[in-house]
Amino acid sequence: MDLKDQLKNLFPEHVETNEPDQVEEQEHVLYVQKEPMICKFEKRKGKPTTIIEGYEGSDEDFKILAKEIKTKLSVGGTFKDDSIIIQGDYRDKIMAILKEKGFKTKRVGG
Repeated sequence: MDLKDQLKNLFPEHVETNEPDQVEEQEHVLYVQKEPMICKFEKRKGKPTTIIEGYEGSDEDFKILAKEIKTKLSVGGTFKDDSIIIQGDYRDKIMAILKEKGFKTKRVGG
């Protein structure tokens, strides 16, 4: 008795197919708040940075939002101390992305 026959005896309900497994991917819904998020510009160590603050949802949602912004803009950045720090001055583009997602934004600085 080979391995396949042994497995069929152990798991008779298992049906072997060549079809790939169906994996349902769910879209993650972000918490949209009433208060506007603050999008400000600062220079840190002489380099321009854009800082997004004021998100009231969970940290995990904010991290997902940070990753999405960094990917869309193809820039570096980090999530730190309840704020997203993006390398470079991208306030206008970030505000457009956030508005598209249904967030209110407020531009601060310069």
